[in-house]
Order: sequence, then C-alpha cells, then structure tokens
Amino acid sequence: MSHPTLKPESATDTLKTSNSAADEFNRTDVAVPVLLAQVYDIAPPSERTRLLTQLMQPLGVLSLVAVAGGVFAKLRFRDAPGPLNLRIEDTLLIGAEEVRALAEQAQQVSVETVDALQLWLTQGPVLAGSAAAPLLVQLLKRRAAHRHGARRARSDQD
Repeated sequence: MSHPTLKPESATDTLKTSNSAADEFNRTDVAVPVLLAQVYDIAPPSERTRLLTQLMQPLGVLSLVAVAGGVFAKLRFRDAPGPLNLRIEDTLLIGAEEVRALAEQAQQVSVETVDALQLWLTQGPVLAGSAAAPLLVQLLKRRAAHRHGARRARSDQD
C-alpha cells in the first residue's frame, strides 16, 4: 500500500482540518509514521538504530515478516535466539519508506510504544536536526492525552 509522502506542513494542515476528535486521532495515526520516517531519514546512524529497536520491540514474527518485504525479520533473527542487536551498518539497508511501514505496524500493535518515542525525540540530537521532529513530539503528546482522556471517560462510566 503506497502512501504519499507528507511534508510536516501538510501533516499539520491535515490535523487542522479534522472535524472531530476521532477524525483527528485517525489522521494523527497516519501522520506519525510519515513524520517518523522523515526524522529517521536525517537522524545520525546511532539514533537510527535506537528508533528501529524501539519500533521492532512489540512486533512478533509474523508482523516482522509482513513489513517491508521481511527486512526487519532478517535483522531480528540474524543473531537468533539472542536479543535484538541492531548494528549501525544495518541502518544502511533501511530507508524512510521501510521505517514508515514499520511505524504503522508498530502503532497497530502497541501505540504506546510509538508514543514513548517522545522521550527519544526530546533528549537526543534528533530534535535539533529535523523540522519534522518538533511536530512529531506535539502529535505524540496530543495523541497520548487523547487516549488518556478517553480511558478516564470510560472509567467514569463504569
């Protein structure tokens, strides 16, 4: 499934034109993987390995095989059965489009895993080097707050 590449400005415009909270939440789910791919594209190799490791953590074998032609499964099980051990040279094999696909899959399995990238984005050198990173942090914070509010509303109803 091919997605058009969004620029940070167009991701923002998409969110501004949403008609409801649910619509905004769904559009955020589309924008986050695109922005993560843009951040990955400019990140230093050591930061790329951290991002890939975080995104791969919640995924099982079938998910890893299904994403980006199985490139992430090959990396994950290269040193099997040991722990995930990505190398800086592994990032040369992975492009932004593969990261976008990985992020989409990761947030379907565990949106919390993707939202936890806020910390990585704000504490590392990535934020300074990318126009997409501050927007991504804002979207992740907004999405986490939306989920927290929805959970609170459900618990109040029970």
